Amino acid sequence: MSGSDTGLNEEIVPFGTLLSASFAGVAQLVRTEMAGVEATIRQNLNSDVATVAAIGKHIVESGGKRLRPMMAILVGRALGHSGPELITLAVLLEFLHTATLLHDDVVDVSQRRRGHKTVNLLWGNAPSVLVGDFLYSRAFQLMVELNHMQVMTVISDATNTIAEGEVKQLENVGNPDLTEAQYMDIIRCKSALLFQAATETGAVVANASSDEVEAARLFGLHFGLAYQLMDDLLDYAGDNDTLGKNVGDDLAEGKSTLPLIFAMRYGSGADAALIRQAIESKSTNDARRIIEVVRESGALGYVRTNAIAQTNLAKGALVRLPPNRYQDGLINLADIALERLQ
Repeated sequence: MSGSDTGLNEEIVPFGTLLSASFAGVAQLVRTEMAGVEATIRQNLNSDVATVAAIGKHIVESGGKRLRPMMAILVGRALGHSGPELITLAVLLEFLHTATLLHDDVVDVSQRRRGHKTVNLLWGNAPSVLVGDFLYSRAFQLMVELNHMQVMTVISDATNTIAEGEVKQLENVGNPDLTEAQYMDIIRCKSALLFQAATETGAVVANASSDEVEAARLFGLHFGLAYQLMDDLLDYAGDNDTLGKNVGDDLAEGKSTLPLIFAMRYGSGADAALIRQAIESKSTNDARRIIEVVRESGALGYVRTNAIAQTNLAKGALVRLPPNRYQDGLINLADIALERLQ
């Protein structure tokens, strides 16, 4: 495969500003609910403990796309539901997501998140872990408030699997022999499962039929896989401003992502050896050359093709939901996730 297959001439679009009109159009569908989500987030981050309050303020001000809350609400609205429990569900999903990010940044020794300094960099590892625990416990308090056994089952199963996915990834740090199947399993567990839980519980709260719940679950799963594939692609196609994090972070952490797996499989022996050595040593000394190797190998085109396939599966699942503007919003979100590289 040649470099012409990688899509290197395509325009890299920052997600924060990407197709802002398109994303704003989706957000507009649930603007009232999302305003309620923001207010409830602020309310539930209040604490008499100064460090918790300060980190909570930092988290709110750091923003974020609130994709999981938005998707849960869109699913619920697509199924004709508009009760306040959708907002409670959305907030607990955002708290679970943020808690995993706080813990991830400690494990990965990250310094940037959403274009801002990470909590672990500003306050240290111990406060970051403990506030992550605070958010987990707050999320489960909100879950009890919902008092819905099926929601509890879905969320508790998802958080357990996410934790297992994090451990699987940790076990494979520095492992250049990670297979594509193993990689897909890791991103399913650690990244896609919370999207899946968000859309599935959005349907559950809406008292949807079992067929509709399954359709919502599949949408979230395949959306999440596509989203992570694009994230891993952008680590080699983007730049620091595009990503809000350092290009090559995964390489520095010794993680074998699909672009690297593909490049080792189809690159020259010397190029494969270069990548293997970098993963094993968690070194960025040859990062510039490795990024070139990944791009020249056709890896970006391959990863993008896989992301498109997952997006098509996600959108295909939505045909079982009622056709309305909220269903259209979910379809548009899936397309927007791909349009980060258009």
